[in-house]
Amino acid sequence: WSAERARRRRVDRRSKMPFVKIQKDKPYFKRFQVKYRRRRAGKTDYYQRKKLTIQAKNKYATPKYRLVVRPTCSRIICQIVYATLAGDKVLAQADSKELTRYGLKAGFKNYCAAYCTGLLVGRRVLQKVGLFEQYTGVGDDEEDEVTGEIVSVQFGKRTFFVDELDDDRRPLRVNLDIGLARTSLGAKIFGALKGASDAGLDIPHNHKKFPGYDVDEKEYDASVHKDQIFGEHVAEYMRFLEQEDAESGTKRLEEQFGTYVKAGVAADDLEQMYLDVHKAIRADPSPKHKESNKERSAKATHDKKFKKPARKTKEQRDADIDAKLKKIEAMEEESDSDEEEEDDE
Repeated sequence: WSAERARRRRVDRRSKMPFVKIQKDKPYFKRFQVKYRRRRAGKTDYYQRKKLTIQAKNKYATPKYRLVVRPTCSRIICQIVYATLAGDKVLAQADSKELTRYGLKAGFKNYCAAYCTGLLVGRRVLQKVGLFEQYTGVGDDEEDEVTGEIVSVQFGKRTFFVDELDDDRRPLRVNLDIGLARTSLGAKIFGALKGASDAGLDIPHNHKKFPGYDVDEKEYDASVHKDQIFGEHVAEYMRFLEQEDAESGTKRLEEQFGTYVKAGVAADDLEQMYLDVHKAIRADPSPKHKESNKERSAKATHDKKFKKPARKTKEQRDADIDAKLKKIEAMEEESDSDEEEEDDE
């Protein structure tokens, strides 16, 4: 009878409060599984990462290599990375700030700089794995200039995205890792992809995200992409600002392209500047330092003249005080004698 009465009370209570939200109970929280830390922070897309890193179990010690491209507010960073159980390992790295060594005077975060950074990391990793001479890519000489076209070679059932295959060794296959960035048409990420592909890396891609692709017409104009690689869009806007400043007397060119003006780079100089940068990268893509920053910091020696001297002993401090007091007394005696001489006169 008591159990029946309790049941009726529960039914009456529910009928009085029909819209009460059912709260998450204890079994829910006991079975709740916390997501990965970088997923909670919104930094890593683990669905994408799994596709890019998981390799067949019968392929021992053959990791999938990724071209990691991360554009920031001031630079473009490109890395060739592979995953291990202990964590990701970086095979080669390039930063658009390094392009100053190769003759780039201004503009370290635009599409042209992204292409140059991709070209640099591509040639650098090929030099490291011993494929520098076998796969030279597109634009290695004056006859083989950069056109913006996609090159590929069929070998059996496989497609390799290089201009030609070597008889002994296959090209280095690398997959693009964009992180959380949006894959919008003409994004800087695809400029780095094109640069690494022209460097000689085998990167699967198509033309649908490159500048010059018309979504409505389903057509790709490679000349538009070539102009973007050599900074024609930047030069065109600089000419427009120059004309506007001349007509209205404003200084918008100096305000928006201050680093270009300070470096003495005009609109007509951009294409030749980028050609020289590409040529310098292909001549020597090796990093500035052969050792890592950590190894160089461990071997660093400091100049002893900047070393803080050892603390004085009690006897040395007392001797310094006595010397100062004697000096003060001597100065006072000298001043007193000078006053007496003046009085006598």
